[in-house]
Amino acid sequence: MTKLIQASIAAIISLSFSNAAMAACSDPLGPKVDWSGCDKNHAYLTSADLTGADLTGANLYAANLYNADLGGADLRRADLTYANLMDAYLYGADLTDAIWTDGRLCAANSIGVCN
Repeated sequence: MTKLIQASIAAIISLSFSNAAMAACSDPLGPKVDWSGCDKNHAYLTSADLTGADLTGANLYAANLYNADLGGADLRRADLTYANLMDAYLYGADLTDAIWTDGRLCAANSIGVCN
């Protein structure tokens, strides 16, 4: 009986975390939004305020981030292939291991610019 209760509790906790992760992807854009691991390919994010956002591992393939404010955002391991970053503000953004717009991998400690 104890193992059954433990398994039930573990399943409930697991479902709670997976639903929370899925819910974050539908959160409205804004400063400090948590879209880590979310699929935002081809998203229209022109002039978006994403300061301090957690975009770790996010799929931003071909996203339109024209004039977006990504200051201090966490973009580690994000896919920015073909994304439009024209006039985007990236000061303090962590691009470590992100895939840049031209397909190259940003080096470690790429802060504000893909090295």
